[in-house]
Amino acid sequence: MNSDNHPVSPILPGAWLGMVGGGQLGRMFCFAAQSMGYRVAVLDPDENSPAGSVADRHLRAPYDDEAALTELARLCAAVSTEFENVPAASLDFIARTTFVSPAGRCVAIAQDRIAEKRFIASSGVPVAPHVVIESSDALAKLDDAALAAVLPGILKTARLGYDGKGQIRVGNPEEVREAHASLGGVPCVLEKRLPLKFEVSALISRGFNGASAVYPLAQNTHRDGVLSHTIVPAPDASSALVTRAQQSALQIADKLGYVGVLCVEFFVLEDGSLVANEMAPRPHNSGHYTVDACATSQFEQQVRAMTAMPLGDTRQHSAAVMLNILGDVWYPDGARGATKTPPWHEVAAMPSAHLHLYGKEEARPGRKMGHVNFTAASLDEARTAARDCARLLHIIKS
Repeated sequence: MNSDNHPVSPILPGAWLGMVGGGQLGRMFCFAAQSMGYRVAVLDPDENSPAGSVADRHLRAPYDDEAALTELARLCAAVSTEFENVPAASLDFIARTTFVSPAGRCVAIAQDRIAEKRFIASSGVPVAPHVVIESSDALAKLDDAALAAVLPGILKTARLGYDGKGQIRVGNPEEVREAHASLGGVPCVLEKRLPLKFEVSALISRGFNGASAVYPLAQNTHRDGVLSHTIVPAPDASSALVTRAQQSALQIADKLGYVGVLCVEFFVLEDGSLVANEMAPRPHNSGHYTVDACATSQFEQQVRAMTAMPLGDTRQHSAAVMLNILGDVWYPDGARGATKTPPWHEVAAMPSAHLHLYGKEEARPGRKMGHVNFTAASLDEARTAARDCARLLHIIKS
């Protein structure tokens, strides 16, 4: 290691790698790392965590447990995280003695919408017009004109909001004040609602030596604030838009001094302009298609980046659609009905389908339980297969 704890030479297979977080992203990281010959230790308090159940070692402890963090750092040559709500201080603690990718400072920025918007804007990448509301007292000092400038809008909690949680649509100053009170008066961002055409995500990777690689631009559709499906390559994006989104993501990564896989989500507006929504300092739901459609998956790429191995080829060899599977598909008669095992045998019979379930014991409405990747020679073929599967699983009705 050098003075920044960066590997001075590649960490070779056979070494231990660490993962803070035991969800599905950590699980898929384990698969990728283990297939390359690494061993993986997962730190997660849940004895039934998806990643812990497949790891070579599972440290069952809270994310801020110093004894467990010390053991993870002692055992592992490099450590990563699978979600941004792990305490950044825990990553900083590990980084005293071993390499951490992404660094705690990168995760800390992504944990806070206020810090995130400021950082993205400082990178030269546009963000939506917004007003920062640090507290109830700060809101009381804002007059109606200041709020009206970003209305109609969406009030978003600065921390711990994801998949549409902690977000309330507001249309006038009084609704802003009521919504802020209902969220507990915590720090928030009031963001102007823009004329949205579609959403895309730029998935990139960056090594500690500054080398980078970009994946094809993905186009996303959300339902109730949760990603529903991803189409790649983005069918509605011009080549100029693709380049702009990818270069913007690289700008952010470079300014961060980032190491690892990074996803930046963008809004494409009706006038064709591009606005950064948020960033995820980790592999991302919209990048799951890479496992079956690209030469190097996003999870293998994370392994390569954190071990100072050469970054992999991001070439997409098949058109792809990723369909998210939520716990709702176990409830064909609605959330209050009886659970029923979905017809996975019929999904598996689809020639272009690749089923990925996360090993979660309980299916709950809205909970991410798995996904299906559809790969084909053409995007039309992949999209047709995805629609057929969505009908089969009652995700769409017609």
